[in-house]
Amino acid sequence: MMLLAACGQKDVVQDIGEGDLQEDVGEIKEVMLPFTGEYTTESNNNRAYAVMVNNHTQARPQTGLSKADIVFEMLTEGNVTRFLAIYQSTQPDVVGPVRSAREYYFTLANGYDAVYVYHGAADFINDMILSRNIDHIAGSQHDNDGYLFVREPFRKAPHNSYFQATNIYDAMAEKGYETQFTYDPFSFTDESELEDSDGTYVKINYSPQQAVVTFEYDESSGKYHRYDNGELTVELTSEIPIEIDNVFIVEAEHRVIDEDSRRFIDIESGGDAYLLQQGRVEKVEWVNDHGRIIPVKDGETIPFVPGKTWINFIPDAPSSGETEQVQFSNE
Repeated sequence: MMLLAACGQKDVVQDIGEGDLQEDVGEIKEVMLPFTGEYTTESNNNRAYAVMVNNHTQARPQTGLSKADIVFEMLTEGNVTRFLAIYQSTQPDVVGPVRSAREYYFTLANGYDAVYVYHGAADFINDMILSRNIDHIAGSQHDNDGYLFVREPFRKAPHNSYFQATNIYDAMAEKGYETQFTYDPFSFTDESELEDSDGTYVKINYSPQQAVVTFEYDESSGKYHRYDNGELTVELTSEIPIEIDNVFIVEAEHRVIDEDSRRFIDIESGGDAYLLQQGRVEKVEWVNDHGRIIPVKDGETIPFVPGKTWINFIPDAPSSGETEQVQFSNE
């Protein structure tokens, strides 16, 4: 006999011998992870958390990016990008180096119901975080305490603060934050529905000759690898490359707002975008759906393929002379 056990959004078939009919049959239940679309037989209702990760040249290679479900990459000051790495399905031991807060980053973290983790901020940013009731853990309150943050000697400040992620849920509980959360999953599909095949290589010119980010598709693994000015993005200790399943490039308004060259980035209004999956690319649009940045076309959501997603915000009006901010090819 065969028993079909309904398991959320996926069915699991079990073989049962006739002699087992009088015995209790243990069900194998698989649940879909909300941010990756992958399945697990282990209970996973962890509250997500989002860590500000440094991308200065002196902060590379980083630690813990390979464990993130979603990574946002956005400009801060000048032509330097910074990452917001969101963790839910897989828990890293350490993440870093960690850097200071920005409004558009903590707003994104809040949109994904994630606790925001950062180290340092301007006073007006800290005031925003408090006044808007953003669940957060600030490194400035735990600098080098060994429990949540460690200043590593092999790098110089401000590029040496590392978040001890194994203690995150105890820290959440101590602050009275929810440590468990039920998330509505993203839309996923096993096979990419994109039409254009010219998506095995993309170059983003945040600043030509200074800040060029590329993603290259590896047919053997079915994943994208990321490069900073030709340097492969890897884990610091293992040197394992970061592997990405969805590369989502979104255009948004950017403008400088103060004398320190801090930026405003419009993460609400939507606009043009490009989605890369499985060696294919399609020009789409992006929308902010209750805090989440998702791809749409003709008003319909385009599903991600299961796995990890990298979302790159780029200016919708490039600086003078930057005629091709995004370039695609099949190299």
